[in-house]
Amino acid sequence: MPSIDLSRYQPKPKMPTETVHRSDLPALLDYEISFGRKALGDKRKESFYLELSSLLQAGIDLKSSIDLIAADEKKKIQRMLFKSIGAYVIGGMSFSQALNTTGRFSLYEIYSIQIGEETGKIIEILQDLAKYYQNKIKQRRKIVSALTYPSIVLLTSLGAVVFMLKFIVPMFGDVFQRFGGELPWITRLIIAISGWMEKHFFIVLLLFLISGLSLYLNRKTESFRAFFSAVILHIPVAGSLVQKIYLARFCNSMRLLINAHIPLLRSITLISKMIHYYPIEASLPVIEEDILKGKSLNESLQQFKIYPPKMVMLLKVGEETNKLDYFFSKISDQYIEEVEYKTTTLSSLIEPLIIIFLGLVVGVILIAMYLPLFQMSNSF
Repeated sequence: MPSIDLSRYQPKPKMPTETVHRSDLPALLDYEISFGRKALGDKRKESFYLELSSLLQAGIDLKSSIDLIAADEKKKIQRMLFKSIGAYVIGGMSFSQALNTTGRFSLYEIYSIQIGEETGKIIEILQDLAKYYQNKIKQRRKIVSALTYPSIVLLTSLGAVVFMLKFIVPMFGDVFQRFGGELPWITRLIIAISGWMEKHFFIVLLLFLISGLSLYLNRKTESFRAFFSAVILHIPVAGSLVQKIYLARFCNSMRLLINAHIPLLRSITLISKMIHYYPIEASLPVIEEDILKGKSLNESLQQFKIYPPKMVMLLKVGEETNKLDYFFSKISDQYIEEVEYKTTTLSSLIEPLIIIFLGLVVGVILIAMYLPLFQMSNSF
C-alpha cells in the first residue's frame, strides 16, 4: 500500500477563494469524467479504503483525509477522481453520495458506506471493504501465478511442434520421396499430418480467429454465459475451482453487507449487481422472490446445484441462531483456503504433465523421421 506523507498536509484556511461551491463542481467533474469510467481498479480501491480508514482513525476529518490521498496520488486520472469526491463532500454531499455521483464505485460499496455513515461505523466499513478487495486481489494473483508458467510452457511447446510439422517434417518427406521405398506407418502418418497442416494452416488459423472474435462479441449474452459456465463446471478439478472462487466472493460479500446491517433482501439485490457469474447471478432473483414469499434463505438455496449441501446446512444454522454474517465469513474463509491449496496443487501437477505429454509428441515425431533412415542404413 502506498504510504501517505503526513508532513505534506497543511490545513487549508477557510477563505472564500478556497471554498468549492456547487457551481464549481460540474467543470471539475467533467474534466475527470472525460478520462473514462474505469479509473479505479481493485488494487487502488483497497489502498484507498485502507488509507482513508487509517486517516479517519487518526482523527483527521473526511475532507482533509481525501485531500491528503489526492495530494499523494501520482496518476492524474485518480488524483482528479479523488479531488472530485472531495469537492462533492465540501459542497454538502455525504461521502456515499459523492462516491455514487462519480460513477466509479459499485452499489455494494455505496450502500455499505451509507450504512456506515448512518450507524457511525464508517471506519469499520472502510476496513471491511479494504479486506474484501485485498482477498479478491490475493485470490486472483494466486491463480494467475499458478497458471502462468504452465501456460508459457504449453504455448512454447505447441509452437515447437507446429514448427516441426510445418518446416522440418516436409524436408524429411522430400528426402524419403527421392530414395523411394516403403515407409513405416508412423512416418506416413506424421507426413500426412504435416501435409494437411501445410495446406490448411491459414484456414485453421482464420477459423480460430473467427471463433475467438465470435466468443468475445457474444460473451455478455445470456445464452452464451449459461452455456459457457455449464461447460466450465463440468471440467474436472477446474470446474470445482471456479465454483469455489465465486462462492467465496458471494459469501464474503454477503458477510460484509449483513454485518453492515443491510436487510437480507437488499443484500441479495446488491450481490446480483456485483457477482458476474451466471449460475449465481441467475439464482439470486429467484431466491429474492422466494424470501418475499416467506421461504428461508437455506430453503431457497437448496434448489440450485451451484450451492453445495454443506454450505446450505451451515447457513441454515446461521439463520436459526441469527449469526448469518459469522457463517458467511467462515464459509468464505474455508473456500479461499481450498482455492489456494488446489491452485498450488494444480500448478505442481500441470507442469510435469505438460512436459511429459509434449515430450512424447516431439519424441514420436523424431522417431518417425529417423526410423526410415535407420532402415536405409541397415539395407546398405
